[in-house]
Formats: sequence, structure tokens, C-alpha cells
Amino acid sequence: MIEINAVSKRFGSTEALKNVSFNVGAGEIVGFLGPNGAGKSTMMKIITGFLSADSGTVNINGVTVAQGKTKHLLSVGYLPENNPLYPDMIVREYLEYAVGFYPAQTINPGRIDEIISITGLERVVSKLSGSLSKGYRQRLGLAQAILHNPDVLILDEPTTGLDPNQILEVRRLILELGQSKTILLSTHIMQEVKALCSRTIIMHNGILVADSSAGETFENPITEIELQLLHPASVGDLQKIKGVTAVEPMPQNRFVIKTREPELRPAIFEACVAMQNPILLLNKKEQSLEAVFRELTTS
Repeated sequence: MIEINAVSKRFGSTEALKNVSFNVGAGEIVGFLGPNGAGKSTMMKIITGFLSADSGTVNINGVTVAQGKTKHLLSVGYLPENNPLYPDMIVREYLEYAVGFYPAQTINPGRIDEIISITGLERVVSKLSGSLSKGYRQRLGLAQAILHNPDVLILDEPTTGLDPNQILEVRRLILELGQSKTILLSTHIMQEVKALCSRTIIMHNGILVADSSAGETFENPITEIELQLLHPASVGDLQKIKGVTAVEPMPQNRFVIKTREPELRPAIFEACVAMQNPILLLNKKEQSLEAVFRELTTS
């Protein structure tokens, strides 16, 4: 379990994190979202002990994380965004080297073979790490992260740069690991959040702006409605409809209307009848995490 309590961090005049608090419970896969510079990677580095917080506390399974202390690392596996491997080491050699990161007797003798099987590295076990495809490098990074069988995994952009097949393979592996571990997953890919995560946290400018388990934004999320009219219409006329939060004009007399109302199509229909502008298309899209993300992170 991860407990973040009022964590703040400053780099010179820049406030990277501002009094951030959240918990991740045992067995959760939580998406950790935000635009570049939101503070996600800083928070992950504080959770893993690579950076120290200016104020606030981080606890992993009841152990307080402090820079220079390593006790919490027995419970944490970390895959950073830029997966650091030794390119001149073969895969098995690298994992054998990584065993030395941990106290003696922490890792069973057969664990390396088990991890190679779990992460699907059998075909490349004798190859140099530097010769691997990006997908296999990510698998090797995950293998190192779970070598000591941690309860908590911190994954920073684990599928960045992968092709579609590799993305599916890494997602499958994360889902399997999530059956027995707590996972905090940073990503810019909304489809990944939908495929993997039961909960979503969004950061912006160092502040936690939404948490899907408690935030009103996710209890009443944005719905997008696609509208196409026979004749041109103004954005202003459509924005007058009660319940409309935003209108995006599109080509060919089309509009994307955003609302938090559970059903706005009857009101749109009545407004278009009043404008004497026949409707060619009126389509309610599924509630959009992308729309929520854009709204919360564009200020």
C-alpha cells in the first residue's frame, strides 16, 4: 500500500509538487496522469526514494520512505521512463547482476528462471541487452523490477515507443502482475488507462486535480455529443442550450457539444427545431476520459 501525505517539492523557484495527498490500496492498478511537467515523475522518484520531499511523508506498507534509506525498497519495484540497462550485458547476466542489489537470501536461486518465464524473455535470454527491441527492453526492465517479488510496482510510461503488438504484450503482463501487486502506472495513453486501471489520478501544475474514487469530476464526467446540421449555425446559439459546457465547431456544419448532463439530446433537438435547422446527425459518445483530462489540464 502507498500512502502519500501532503508532499511538496520545489526546484529553485519551481513548485513541482504542492501539498499532494493520495493513497493506493493493496491490489489496485491506478493510472497516474498529467501533461508534461505536471509532477508525476517527481512524485514517483520521491515514492521510490530517489528524491526527498521538502515536506510531507510517503509510506510503503507502513515503512516511511526517506532518501538514503533502503528498507522500503524491499517492497518496491520501479521501472523508470528511461529504462536503464547495461547494453553490454546479456539478459541473464544482467538479471544475475541485479540480484546483487538486494540482501543475501532475499531472492531464491530459481527466481531468475521464473522471472524469465513470467516476462517472456526466453527467446532473448542469451542476447545482449543493447541489441534488444524496445519491447524486449521494457520486458527486461519489468523483470528487474519484479525480481525481488515486491508488493508495490511503480511504472513510469512502460509502453512508450512500443509498436501495437508490443503494447498489448506489456499490458497483458501488467494485468497479470496486478492480480497480486499494487501498481501505480504513469502514462499519456488514455486507452491504456481504460484497459488496465480501476482508478485514475490526474496531476496538473504540481497539484492533484482529480481522483476517480472520490472526485466529483468522475462521478459526473463529461459526455460528448456529435451534432451535424443541414445549415450553418453559430457556436453561440448552441452554447445557449441549458446544460452545454462547451461547443467545438467542426467542418461541414458539425459540432462537438460537451455536457455533464446525463441526457442532453432532447434539449438539443428542441433548440434546433426552434432555429429551423434540420438535424442530420445527433450522436451521444461514450463518456470521455480524454475530455476530462483536457478540461482539467489546459488551464
